[in-house]
Amino acid sequence: MTTPRKLFVKTYGCQMNVYDSERMAEALAPSGYVTTDRAEDADLILLNTCHIREKAAEKVYSELGRLKPLKAANPDLRIGVAGCVAQAEGAEIVARAPSVDLVVGPQSYHRLPELEARARQGARAIDTDFPAEDKFDALPARPKAARGPTAFLTVQEGCDKFCAFCVVPYTRGAEASRPPARILAEARDLVDRGVREITLLGQNVNAYHGAGVDGEWSLARLTAALGGIEGLARIRYTTSHPCDMTDDLIAAHGEGGKLMPYLHLPVQSGSDRILKAMNRRHTAEEYLRVIDRLRAARPDILLSSDFIVGFPGETEADFADTLALIEAVGFGQSYSFKYSPRPGTPAAERAEVAAEVADDRLQRLQALLRTQEQAAQAAMVGREVTVLFEKPGRLPGQMVGKSEYLHAVHAMAPGVTPGTLCRVRITESAAHSLGGEVVAE
Repeated sequence: MTTPRKLFVKTYGCQMNVYDSERMAEALAPSGYVTTDRAEDADLILLNTCHIREKAAEKVYSELGRLKPLKAANPDLRIGVAGCVAQAEGAEIVARAPSVDLVVGPQSYHRLPELEARARQGARAIDTDFPAEDKFDALPARPKAARGPTAFLTVQEGCDKFCAFCVVPYTRGAEASRPPARILAEARDLVDRGVREITLLGQNVNAYHGAGVDGEWSLARLTAALGGIEGLARIRYTTSHPCDMTDDLIAAHGEGGKLMPYLHLPVQSGSDRILKAMNRRHTAEEYLRVIDRLRAARPDILLSSDFIVGFPGETEADFADTLALIEAVGFGQSYSFKYSPRPGTPAAERAEVAAEVADDRLQRLQALLRTQEQAAQAAMVGREVTVLFEKPGRLPGQMVGKSEYLHAVHAMAPGVTPGTLCRVRITESAAHSLGGEVVAE
């Protein structure tokens, strides 16, 4: 009997990379690979990378440096770099890191078995093309092993928006949507293996336009069809663009189906001048109108967003406009970053805001966002929510899961197994989670 080879995958960045890492492991399984959680035991190490911010890319090179002793100790070890850094910096990776044996971009990882075989023979294997074939057609059928109660499912890739700060159009390519029939089949398969909640993924997921046998499907139609799958309890999607919040998608949030009352809708800035410089294609007022329509459809929806501070040319007045927009919306969760220039993007050619100014603005913005997040959590105390329990907590009999609003919730629930939905009365709010009591049915 052949001893299986061991694969270690380290994932950086977004949820789509988590999904891609799963599919990479599945693609290599027919070549005899099983996954391990220890790099020291691996025959192949894959770093699935993110290129959104400068530090994320540099972390990859640092990690490659840390892996060099493993390769020195095991000449048969192969190391690969996948994902968006591989796509953007393939030649530089080869020059800077001689220990790397294979480089594969996010649209080519269905070719991993072939690349791994070449690397195993001692050749450098590099593939950063945008192939004509659909990688999802070439990937093997997903294994039938049991799954946890939540899963990611990629439905759309790439972006045509070309925001001035973003590398996604260059690393992931043009917008492309998977056919709805294939998405529905994959979703049913996930549910058959124990999944109760699916998060639909895309760089610009609400630009989804899948080609069905009866014409083009929107994301709203796709979520409605997914809602008909017996056993699937919850649907989420991320990440969205304000310009693609269509009437039918907004209406879907208010129809009481399986679409959860949570939406991540990045705005990046509250200044029209900066939004134009970012090529965001919407104004602050247009964003606020979308928020108003969402809340009219679903009054209890919890909103999340992304913010960039210190974008080239940002003045204190521009920053004040961003704070004003945050005050006007009231976000339940948010993510904020200091502008990071990415080579090849239009904004990278512009003069940067002084680092100390950007740092100060980031601290002030994050303080406001923390206040709003804490207020949103505190407002849950005394309410009943539905929690999808995912795993045991730290205490005997305790379970941890997520509410419909994506808040982490822990409660004493002896006998309850992962994948169970329970009504929970919230009794306390901590820094990053809520505590509650299971309500007897």
